[in-house]
Amino acid sequence: MTHRSLPAVGVLLVAAALTAACGSDDKPSAAPSASPVTAPAASGLASAPTQTGPAGAAQSSGSQAPSVPPSAPPQGPVERRPASPPPVVLPPRPAGAPGARQVVDAFRAAGLRVTHPKDRSVDCGPDGLGLGCSEIVATDGVTVYVFPDETSAGDIAETWGGQSYRRGAVVLNYLEAKTPAADRPRYEKALNSLH
Repeated sequence: MTHRSLPAVGVLLVAAALTAACGSDDKPSAAPSASPVTAPAASGLASAPTQTGPAGAAQSSGSQAPSVPPSAPPQGPVERRPASPPPVVLPPRPAGAPGARQVVDAFRAAGLRVTHPKDRSVDCGPDGLGLGCSEIVATDGVTVYVFPDETSAGDIAETWGGQSYRRGAVVLNYLEAKTPAADRPRYEKALNSLH
C-alpha cells in the first residue's frame, strides 16, 4: 500500500461506516457494498465511492447521502464588538450642597442670563477635564461647578484666581462664559441665597 492510496482507504472506511449506520429499516443490514475506489486522478484527489442498494441500483430516498464531515470547523469572519469605555463614576456632591441645576434655576428666578444650559458633568471625570467635580452645568452667563467637598472647591477657585467665586462646594466660573464684571455680584448673591 502506497501513501497515495491512504486517503482513498480513509474515504472508503468512512463511507462504509455511514452506509452501515444509515441502512434500511426493513431488514438487518448486510455488509456494506461499495464500488471500488479508483486511483487518484492526476489532480491528486480521490473519487468518492458510490453507494448502491439491492441489485446494484443507486439508493434514492429523496435525500442525498450524508457527506463526510470536514476535518476542521469552517473559519468564517469573527464578529468583534468595539470595546466600550467603562461608565464614568462621579463623586457625589456633599449633603446639603445645592446641585448645579438648582443653582442655575436660582439664577433664572433672579432674572440672570442662563440661556443654553448644558450638563457637562462628564467633563468632571478622568476622560474629560479631570477636575474631580461632581457636576458641571455651563450656560451663556456662567458655568456652575459642584465639588464633592469644600477643600476641592477651594483649590480650584484659587487656581482660577479672580475669575471665579466659591461658596461651600459650589464654584462659579466666569472664564468660559465671559461674564461681565458688573453682573458677577448678582450671580454670587443668588448663589449665597441657596445656603
